[in-house]
Amino acid sequence: MLCSKWHIVRRVTELTLEVAQKLLAAQPFSLLVGARVTAFGDGGATLELDIRKELQQQNGFLHGGVLAYAADNAITFAGGSALGPEVLTGGFTISYLRPARGAILRAEAKVAHSGRRQATCTCELTTLDDAGTPTLCAIAQGTVIAR
Repeated sequence: MLCSKWHIVRRVTELTLEVAQKLLAAQPFSLLVGARVTAFGDGGATLELDIRKELQQQNGFLHGGVLAYAADNAITFAGGSALGPEVLTGGFTISYLRPARGAILRAEAKVAHSGRRQATCTCELTTLDDAGTPTLCAIAQGTVIAR
């Protein structure tokens, strides 16, 4: 959750949904893709973004890099809910299960294990169609490190 607007993080003493939303809004790339934090706390975080043409690859599916971005940020926010605001992604892997298409991408991350300085998180990436029906399209796992 470190960002170019570092002063936001340094002033944070408690992470809330509102603070998480401000931290995400301080990331220029997050603004570019239109991501939003829709749930945060208790070892979990959910990011969503609208699937639009500019985020698709040549075959009309959501670009894999956008899914990886969403997984990375959701995992980092989930880890931050357990470790505090000054965290970085230590690494993550993603498995693409099926092409992502629909109206909304949702990345739901949860802390699987947390220690003093490190949290291991999992993330399910689903797309929602216009009726709100979810389809699992990728699964990610990552490590978040406290600074």
